[in-house]
Amino acid sequence: MAAKKKPRPLLVFADEDGQIYDHPELEMMCRRGDELFQPKPEEYIPLPPDSEFFLLPGRFPLGLDPETGEVVEVEGTAVTAFPCPGHTLTGLAAYGNTDDAPVLPMFSYGAVGYANGKFWVTAKKVDEDKRQVFTKIPNKKIDAGAHRMFKEMPDNRLVQHLGGCALTYCCPAAKNLALGRFECPLPTSRTCNARCIGCISEQPEDSGFPSPQDRIKFTPTAEEITQVMHFHAKRERKPIFSFGQGCEGEPLTEHVLLTEAIKKYRSEGGIGTVNINTNGSITEAMEPLAAAGLNSIRVSLNSLREPVYNTYYRPNGYKFEDVVATIAKAKKLGLHVSLNYLYFPGISDTEFEVGALVEIAKQTKFDFIQLRNLNIDPDLYMELMEPYEFGPGMGFINFRKRIKTECPWVNFGYFNPYLGDGKKKD
Repeated sequence: MAAKKKPRPLLVFADEDGQIYDHPELEMMCRRGDELFQPKPEEYIPLPPDSEFFLLPGRFPLGLDPETGEVVEVEGTAVTAFPCPGHTLTGLAAYGNTDDAPVLPMFSYGAVGYANGKFWVTAKKVDEDKRQVFTKIPNKKIDAGAHRMFKEMPDNRLVQHLGGCALTYCCPAAKNLALGRFECPLPTSRTCNARCIGCISEQPEDSGFPSPQDRIKFTPTAEEITQVMHFHAKRERKPIFSFGQGCEGEPLTEHVLLTEAIKKYRSEGGIGTVNINTNGSITEAMEPLAAAGLNSIRVSLNSLREPVYNTYYRPNGYKFEDVVATIAKAKKLGLHVSLNYLYFPGISDTEFEVGALVEIAKQTKFDFIQLRNLNIDPDLYMELMEPYEFGPGMGFINFRKRIKTECPWVNFGYFNPYLGDGKKKD
């Protein structure tokens, strides 16, 4: 029996009242880099649960006339979809800008269409893990879990901060801590040695867009950190602990504190996977952290080419070569090494970018690529990338195939994997 053919989704747009419609004739288009495309059937999927719609102010919709093949401007407001975690965009929303279009907040903007009674989005599922899906979990259960933490650890400042993250900002990691499942966030650092264009916890006043989260305003003690770790480990059979959250700076700037906390937790019989989400800037921190009981690191990058990396991360006190050295050092120490590869369609999947990624993979032998979306106004990012050449694009699917062909040991996903109970093997 032949496989059912996917429909060609129709353009979705909104009127002045915010009511969303599908166009009767024009089809959905997507954007990769500065180019407009009609996405191939393998590049879009039904919109997953827990995804969100956004209207794009100052931006008008663009659709494809299937009869003429021409791009058509439509009166109204462009609509986009922000796919739920575990999905990576294969294409961005296609739209045009008005003269007064504001800078968009820090989300990823997938192309969305409508066909056969459902919405479709240009994305691919890259991880089966359900750790950030809350569709069937009532808010009152999360609230109760947060208040249980407050009651059990009333003097712990980190608990107060994380409980607020769960209740006020609806942070998925903090909500999971409140529920006693999956990955436990451990923010520690008030400072950062990078000035990322897309930082979600600290933006200068002239950036044109606000920070969606508040940065932590204190430095927790090792005792406060380990108290939270033990609390989570009692409730989750396969606990993961992660330093380096959206509400803090760079955790390696507090590597002495982190080493003390991890060592204390392990000495008290603490099990689970201990991970650091980091920019990889302080290579000398790897050895003491590994000795203390760290299992893994996840290094965030938008590019493996130094000029492109520097333009987005704007390092302050370290160099790109330090990041590569940290990846290599962590791997030599036996840590599981992931890249948090901030994927942007039409840039990340180009020949020069993929070639640089493959070269570093072969050089350092890192283990894993987490295919996270780069959350940024697409026009802002393309303006930043204008000075550089990227070569021909290959699309998301061929991007993964190319890396897997040249680096067969590298695996893909979206979340930090559980690596066992953390006990040293003889």
